[in-house]
Amino acid sequence: MCENMHRCGMLQRPAAALAPTPELLAGRARRAWLLFTAAVLAIIAAALYGAGLYGRSTEIEALATQGRTDANLKVALLRAVLENPRALPLLLSEDQQVHDALSERSPASIDVLNRKLEGLVSGTKASVLYVTGTDGLAIASSNWREPVSFVGNDYGFRAYFSGAMETGTAEYFALGNVSKRPGLYISRRVDGASGPLGVVVVKMEFDQLESDWREANRPAYVSDAHGVVLITSVPSWRFLTTEPLSRPVLADIRANQQFGDAPLVPLPITKPQPLSSGVALVHAITPGGSDAEYLRLPTAVPSTPWRLDYLVPAEAPVAAAQREMRLLALGVLVPLIAFAAYLLWRRQSGQMRIAAEQAARAELERRVVERTQDLSRARDRLQAEIIDHRSTEAKLQVMQQELVQANRLATLGQVAAGVAHEINQPVATIRAYADNARVFLERKQSASAEENLDAIAALTERIGTITEELKAFARKGRTAAEPIELRGVIEGAVVLLRSRFAGRLDALAITLPPPALKVMGNRLRLEQVLINLLQNALEALDGRDDARVEVSAAETAEDVALVVSDNGPGIPPAILKSLFTPFNTSKEKGLGLGLVIAKDIVADYGGRIEVSSSGQGTRFTIHLSKAAAA
Repeated sequence: MCENMHRCGMLQRPAAALAPTPELLAGRARRAWLLFTAAVLAIIAAALYGAGLYGRSTEIEALATQGRTDANLKVALLRAVLENPRALPLLLSEDQQVHDALSERSPASIDVLNRKLEGLVSGTKASVLYVTGTDGLAIASSNWREPVSFVGNDYGFRAYFSGAMETGTAEYFALGNVSKRPGLYISRRVDGASGPLGVVVVKMEFDQLESDWREANRPAYVSDAHGVVLITSVPSWRFLTTEPLSRPVLADIRANQQFGDAPLVPLPITKPQPLSSGVALVHAITPGGSDAEYLRLPTAVPSTPWRLDYLVPAEAPVAAAQREMRLLALGVLVPLIAFAAYLLWRRQSGQMRIAAEQAARAELERRVVERTQDLSRARDRLQAEIIDHRSTEAKLQVMQQELVQANRLATLGQVAAGVAHEINQPVATIRAYADNARVFLERKQSASAEENLDAIAALTERIGTITEELKAFARKGRTAAEPIELRGVIEGAVVLLRSRFAGRLDALAITLPPPALKVMGNRLRLEQVLINLLQNALEALDGRDDARVEVSAAETAEDVALVVSDNGPGIPPAILKSLFTPFNTSKEKGLGLGLVIAKDIVADYGGRIEVSSSGQGTRFTIHLSKAAAA
C-alpha cells in the first residue's frame, strides 16, 4: 500500500484520465446497437427468403411426386375405358350378319343387323355402333330407332372412314355432326371375297370419365397431337388448345369438320414456369373466374398420340410450406439473436461497470481517509461499550449470586429459630448428663458415667451435624456440576426444615431413592431448590388436618425426575401463568424470587422444572441430568 494516499491518488490520476468515460461508452453502445440491429434485420431477411425458397421447392417436389401418382392412375383408368370398345370393330368385321347386310343390302338382313348392333351397345360402354358401305353411307346403326339415327348419313368425309378404307383400321376423335356430342370413333374395314365391303365404326364417349375426374376438384385434360383438348374435367375447356394452332392444321380441322365450329383458342393458362421433366408452374383461370397457381404434370397416354395434363393446386400448399419454413427459421434465429444480444449487452454492461468503478474509485479514495477517521472513533466507542457491557455482565452475575445468597440466607433466617431450639434441647440434656456423670464418678460408678459420656458424645455429634448443615447452606458460591447422591440432597433439606416446621413434618411422605441414583449438580444448590419447594408446600398446607406432601424420585430413559406434590388449594391461575417471573408471589411477606432462583439453579445444570396445579393440589417435577455410571 502507498504510505501517502494523496500521493498515490496523484499517480493514478493520469491512468484514470486515459480510461473511457461512461458518456463515451454510452455513445459507442448506441452505435453498436444500431449496427447490431441492421445486421439482425439483414440476417432475418436473408433467412426468410432462403427458407421461403426451400419451402417452395420441397413442397413443389412433394406435390409433383403425389401428382404423378394421381396422373398415372387417371391414365390407367383412361386406357381401361379405351380397351373395351376397341375389340368391337374387330369382332364385327368378321361377323357373318355384317357381311350379309353389306353384301345383300336386303331390308331383312339390315333389320337383323340393326337389332344386333342395338343389343351390343346396351351391353358395352360404347355410345353408338354403325356400319357403312364403301361409299360412306350408314346402312345400319345401334340408334336406328332414335330420331338422331345415323342410318342413311354420309360419313365418307370423315377421316376415320377414309383411314379404315386405306389401312384397315383408324381412330379419330371428333364432334358428331348429327348428335353434336364429342367422342372417339374407332373404325375397321370389312373385307369380302372380292374386296372391301364397308366399315364398322364404334363411337366412344367419355362423359362418365370426365364426371369422375371432376369430383377430384383438380383440373385434368387430354389433348391430341395438335394440342386440342379432347377430354377434360372442365367442360368449358373442351376443344381449346394448349398452344396456338398453325394455319395448315387449323384449315385441315375446319375442312374435316372435326370439332364443328369450336373456336380452337388457347386455354386460359398463362405464366408457365418450366421446372423439370416437363413439369411447370402455371396460372389457370377456372370457370369461377379465379386465377390460381397450379403445378402442371404432363403424362403420355400409351397406345394413343394423346397427352394427359394434370393440374395440382399449388398456391395454398406452397404458401403454407413457405410460412412453416419461415416460422422454423425464425424459431432457430430468434434464440440465437437473443443470445447474441445478451452477449453484446453483457459486454457493454461490463465495460460500463468498469468505467463506473474507475470513476467511483477516485471518489472512494477521497472518502477513505474521512471514513477511516470516523471508523477509528467508532471503534474506540465500540471498544468502550464492549468494556462497559462486560463490566455490566460481570456485575449482573455478581448480583445474581448475591440474590441467590440472599435467598439462601433468608431461608436460613427462617429456620434459625427452630435450629436454636433444636440445639438448646441437646445442650440442656448434655448438662444434665454431665452432672450425673460427676455424681457417678464420685460414687465410683464408672459404667454409669461412661454411659452418660457416650450419650453426651451422641448429642454433641447431633449438634455438630445441625451446625454443619447451617454453615454449608450459608456458604456462598457457584460450583460446577458433579455427580451427587439425590438421596443426600433430600435428607439434607429435611434436616434444615425440621427445626422450623417441628410438628408439621409428619405431613411429609418421602420415598428415598437408592444411594446409587446420582444426578449432575451441586448438593448445596439443589438443597436450596428442594427447601424452596418443600417450604412453599408446607406453608400452603398450614392449618389443614389432612396435609400431605409427597416426595419421590424416578429414573427415566432421558433423565431423573424429582417430584414434589401436595394436596393444598393450588396456585391461583393468575399467579400460575407467570409463576417463574420475578416478584410474582401470593404471600404477603414474600418477594417472589424463590421459584425464579430455583429455576435458574436447575437450568444451570441442564435441567428444567415443570408445574401443574388445580384445586386438588400442586405438583412440581424437577428434571435433572443423570450422572454417568462410574
